[in-house]
Amino acid sequence: MLVKCLVVLGLSAVASAGFGQSQQESNAPRLKGRFITIPPKGVDPSVVKNSALTAATASGTIPLFTFDVNSSRDRNHYIGTMVGRSPFNNPGSVNVTTHVVPLILVTGEVGESVNAQGIIATRPGTTTFNPSAPDTACMKAPNDVPSKVFQQSPLFNPATFHFGGTDVGKTQYIDAFQRGNFWNVLGEDVDVYHTLLNPVTFLSPIVIRVPGVYGLALATSALGPPNFCSRLGIIDIGWFDSFLTETIIPALKAKGVNPSNFPVFMVHNVVWAQPVNNLGSCCILGYHSLTGFPTPTQTYSPIGFDSTGLFGVGAMDTAVGSHEIGEWMDDPFTVNEVPPWGHIGQVAGCQNNLEDADPLSGTDRPPVVMPNGFTYHLQELAFFSWFYGKPSIGIHGWFSDNGTFLTDAGPPCH
Repeated sequence: MLVKCLVVLGLSAVASAGFGQSQQESNAPRLKGRFITIPPKGVDPSVVKNSALTAATASGTIPLFTFDVNSSRDRNHYIGTMVGRSPFNNPGSVNVTTHVVPLILVTGEVGESVNAQGIIATRPGTTTFNPSAPDTACMKAPNDVPSKVFQQSPLFNPATFHFGGTDVGKTQYIDAFQRGNFWNVLGEDVDVYHTLLNPVTFLSPIVIRVPGVYGLALATSALGPPNFCSRLGIIDIGWFDSFLTETIIPALKAKGVNPSNFPVFMVHNVVWAQPVNNLGSCCILGYHSLTGFPTPTQTYSPIGFDSTGLFGVGAMDTAVGSHEIGEWMDDPFTVNEVPPWGHIGQVAGCQNNLEDADPLSGTDRPPVVMPNGFTYHLQELAFFSWFYGKPSIGIHGWFSDNGTFLTDAGPPCH
């Protein structure tokens, strides 16, 4: 497993800062959060990269294109693969069939308290985390069913987006980001350039009973006063991903899930860690990965929908979804190389991949109110040019979609 560096979205795990119990309220975070990628197990990255380039011209895969760029940051040459149609030589629109699968997770133990080292004391018991049931503890009716709120979000439905006062269209958020990402290359072709999750099908929830050693529920009083609004599920990432790729994804073939489409696995108030009883290794909020290597290659992404507020506004509701879907679109095989960058966002050291959400983890862009009246949180994302160098080919000459980055990542990270 390749784990990205830690992102500090909050204070220490045993801090006692308060926060509101409504999904519309947020104060200081109380837990740390991070995001990861999981490349194919036991496969050399160069083999994965060659497979990604081959997949871009093959049938039976998600729509892909390759890019070839000389970076002004280090004067080196880079080739990679993204989802969609090329903005450089073949602008146009594509649809990616998407299946959203709510996961009902039943944990095997309950966590009661946390000591100064972040170790969770547990007792026998079970807790069910069901995204398809009303969350009356943390959310407000009528928008209190997480899977329904997720389904109605700007990740899957059109909303009007303006980047720096410029209308980039009424569309899904990640499509709007991608249009802004390549704005100055597209020119007049921007009107026809779309990469849409469509159609989006919400499949029936799947119940997963997590063995006690691999999952627990953190009690609402575990971090000291004030109590938070709902228990937090913590699931072992190694066990979960193996169960997902070896049992769940193969079983979903009968429902139409295959390498030509994109499955999203939605959980509610659940995070991942290893081990599960130590908050020092917690909390993974979402990730994207691939399986079935070398062919056919199935990309997928487990995504958390948080309503507890434990990780602050930068991780509320669809902020995690925007992080992971944005990264999946620009680095679907997890191997797009860039000049090293770091010491920013969630990255304490250096990394050299095109994960467009990592340098801005926890950074909100303006929220979006959808027709259901719910206010959705979305993360700002870094543009292609931030990684490969100026001049920017993004909208307004920016290097991120809300203008936080006004120059590139700078000299290669050391």
